[in-house]
Amino acid sequence: MSDDPQAQATQQYVLTLSCPDKKGIVHAVSSYLFMTGCNIEDSRQFGDHDTGLFFMRVHFSADAPVTLDKLRASFAAIGDSFRMDWQLHRSEERMRIVLMVSKFGHCLNDLLFRSSIGALPVEIAAVVSNHTDFAELVRSYGVPFHHIPVTKETKAEAEAQLLALVRDENVELVVLARYMQVLSDTLCKELSGRIINIHHSFLPSFKGAKPYHQAHARGVKLIGATAHYVTADLDEGPIIEQEVERVGHEVTPDQLVAIGRDVECQALARAVKWHSEHRVLLNGTRTVVFA
Repeated sequence: MSDDPQAQATQQYVLTLSCPDKKGIVHAVSSYLFMTGCNIEDSRQFGDHDTGLFFMRVHFSADAPVTLDKLRASFAAIGDSFRMDWQLHRSEERMRIVLMVSKFGHCLNDLLFRSSIGALPVEIAAVVSNHTDFAELVRSYGVPFHHIPVTKETKAEAEAQLLALVRDENVELVVLARYMQVLSDTLCKELSGRIINIHHSFLPSFKGAKPYHQAHARGVKLIGATAHYVTADLDEGPIIEQEVERVGHEVTPDQLVAIGRDVECQALARAVKWHSEHRVLLNGTRTVVFA
């Protein structure tokens, strides 16, 4: 850490916004940051001609006495004038997340490891599962494990426990790391834009049990995975990231499963990273990703 008090006083921030597209947005934002003594480190923007919306992400630095509360209070007038949906965060703060898993642990283990080595800017507040298979693995990383069994009769109670945990732990994101329970419409709405799922990209062609074996029987040439936000429409939420790998005729069903697990881990890890760095903005049924 630097011994320079000025360097220590410098804070990093990320501003994200979306609003109806019109002239003057970039000028208004950059002028505001200049007038408040901030320095732009990186800026990305996109105007969507299909929706008429403008999206922007700005990473900037500021020295004391500028604070997050002061920035939020003073930027509100600009946000109102352009009808912005905007957020402002300190970039060094690690997002608190909850991971959910059932019987397949490859994505869980990958995210736990990436977080432990600092490859993901997150703090895993807890892992929730409807089974106990991975309790020992989770605790080996020093992360609390919560077993919340789910049956048809206890589904509402189980989801209430999850929401209570999210509130009590100040969780900003829930990640379904191969959690094999369908969430209620109520829970999806409660966590809208704050819950990410991963699944193989064969849907809807290969639904049901053993999709990779179904894919092998059809001679597929690409293995894929999709990370997306969860909505009430099963597996149809806004897509954040996708990963594919080409396969040949000689690949067995079991090898397809192994390849599929790898691409699922990659796609989900990138989606979690980008969301936690405030790089993903919702655009109706799509996303804008400033990766």
